[in-house]
Amino acid sequence: MERLIIFDTTLRDGEQSPGASMTREEKLRIAKQLERLRVDVIEAGFAASSNGDFEAVRAIANAIKDSTVCSLARANDRDIGRAAEALAGSDNKRIHTFIATSPLHMEKKLRMSPEQVFEQAKLAVRFARQFTDNVEFSPEDGYRSEADFLCRVLEAVIKEGATTINIPDTVGYAVPELYGEFIRSLRERIPNSDQAVWSVHCHNDLGMAVANSLAGVKIGGARQVECTVNGLGERAGNTSLEEVVMAVKTRRDYFGLEVGIETQQIIPASKLVSGITGFVVQPNKAVVGANAFAHASGIHQDGVLKARETYEIMRAEDVGWHANKIVLGKLSGRNAFKQRVQELGIPVDSESEMNAAFAKFKDLADRKAEIFDEDIQALFSDESVTPHDEHFKLLSLSQHSETGERPHAKVVLSIGNQEVAAESDGNGPVDASLKAIESRVGSGSELLLYSVNAITSGTESQGEVTVRLARAGRIVNGVGADPDIVAASAKAYLSALNKLYSDVERLNPQTSLAP
Repeated sequence: MERLIIFDTTLRDGEQSPGASMTREEKLRIAKQLERLRVDVIEAGFAASSNGDFEAVRAIANAIKDSTVCSLARANDRDIGRAAEALAGSDNKRIHTFIATSPLHMEKKLRMSPEQVFEQAKLAVRFARQFTDNVEFSPEDGYRSEADFLCRVLEAVIKEGATTINIPDTVGYAVPELYGEFIRSLRERIPNSDQAVWSVHCHNDLGMAVANSLAGVKIGGARQVECTVNGLGERAGNTSLEEVVMAVKTRRDYFGLEVGIETQQIIPASKLVSGITGFVVQPNKAVVGANAFAHASGIHQDGVLKARETYEIMRAEDVGWHANKIVLGKLSGRNAFKQRVQELGIPVDSESEMNAAFAKFKDLADRKAEIFDEDIQALFSDESVTPHDEHFKLLSLSQHSETGERPHAKVVLSIGNQEVAAESDGNGPVDASLKAIESRVGSGSELLLYSVNAITSGTESQGEVTVRLARAGRIVNGVGADPDIVAASAKAYLSALNKLYSDVERLNPQTSLAP
């Protein structure tokens, strides 16, 4: 069977989600997990967008050996040269250059004539070929471009040496049949179309990104899909990697294609991306949602017990869900904990990180009788395990809430080397606790998001809280987990504050609209 190339852009297009910015170390952790997932191409970032993104691309290019590492670049010498410099340490690299080709974008955004765009596209690919023979070209807003002009541009860039041609539905305007036919028409009309791999890159504004991408593959003949873990991305997100991969594998009879993805690494990748970015996966999300393989209906339960295939078209364990939920308790030792962490595919960069997580595990086991796989994964999402710079640290918290009385909270913090106490009333215990913290910190930040997710079922479940703060144009996420939801909220708030005050550069989403 033919091979479908999986091009992951979680670290570039996914990072354009407001609040999803990452540090270099966080990007590197995700890149290593994508390598374990056996992604074909990892788009590591937009090297020319900032010094921080340049360093992240360079670190990933030096570390990743089994996947192609790619950097995005606008169609100009500076961007392409910067991408080439960042990718220099990789033996398997790609430069992905783009320029807008729709009448709207050329006139309103670029303020360039079609002829200028045509020449710029050719020059960009020609220049990129000086650094690598693996060059991808994208006509931004390609789906809304005039077909005659687009054919002329694409024929020219293939002549200049572009080896992959990507057709972006940049604004999520396409519908499946028309998008597939559009790509097929381009391939039929362009004389040298067979000299490049054709790719699809779809956004989910109308909820059809996966359907459009698969139509581009089946109808249009594309052999590369650009996607992100959990469908992460700006606005409504991008094509979901896990959905495309499992659709092609499950319906191999229809698509007739192979993918090289190690599917058991899908859940670890999903949880890592969710934990780092703070974007919680909805329970009913296909493949990676908590309810993706759950059955509430008695008829469904009876059918699955008799024959799994009656209501399940995929096996949960094939994508990384584990049937063995209860694994450890308070009597479990470090070796048992370490072995389970490895079985779950959780990346651990150092012994100090493992030791910190084990200490958290022992503390949790004293408070919670049964430790589930999800609890262990949450230990590594809880950023108190691997703090960036713990300028603020929660020492203790107490709160009082009673019907008919206004809730009150007292907190003790360490700020730098100083221990301070604060208290406040609030509309609820969480509100009172966060107001008490803010009264001493005085960050002046704006709370953009407060989200609570139960890690497992039952009243003993840990709560995982995500807090998103904004200040002076900077947006950060904080994550905290604890059986006490008020304590988890305080941890998440302090985690976000530590990022606001940290010297570690967080790589802000690229401001220029890319494919």
